[in-house]
Amino acid sequence: MTGAPRIRQRLSAETRREQLEVAAVTIVGRDGLAAATAEAVARAADVSKGLLWRYYTDLDDLILHAGRRALTTLEAAVASDVDLDTHTADLLRAAIRRAAVLPSTHGDELRAARRIARRWQALGAENGLAAYEYKQLHTRQAALIQHGQQRGQIRADLDPHLLAVTYQGMVDTMLEHLDANPDIDPLAYADHVADVLLGGIATTSPQPSA
Repeated sequence: MTGAPRIRQRLSAETRREQLEVAAVTIVGRDGLAAATAEAVARAADVSKGLLWRYYTDLDDLILHAGRRALTTLEAAVASDVDLDTHTADLLRAAIRRAAVLPSTHGDELRAARRIARRWQALGAENGLAAYEYKQLHTRQAALIQHGQQRGQIRADLDPHLLAVTYQGMVDTMLEHLDANPDIDPLAYADHVADVLLGGIATTSPQPSA
């Protein structure tokens, strides 16, 4: 007596995209861009290679979307539980500390986003990660900084967009160094970065907690 035939569940387009992009992120993060072939991604996602082309125009399109998904995941991890009523200095310090643990909690996403962004930047692509997603990220960060300026907590004479670029540059450098040197205490490094940044831009100190 034979068993019942296996019925494959039809997944939604968004679920299938997530499945493929997560597989690509994992491969790029662990083994590099060269390892992320169509065959490897399809195998990791447990789908046929032909299915990839239902959702992406080519392999570059898949990898770019995978990079965007990685960045979205990383930003969500750093921006979790944001409370705009919190003193801006505390908010930025907390974000830097959450970012510092990403190499241990989201290593694949971090390395994949970095590698994909650098590839598209080297190609000079206008729709690459560095050209689009980072601009959007800087815009959101600048709005947060501007909110702090309006509350008198961040120096009003500083350009919020340039501050956002500076902030993200410091965080990216910290993350790359932590990823290459896992023996460094991430939170101690995060506090070092926060002290340097906030020492130059904050006008007031957070009120001590009761």
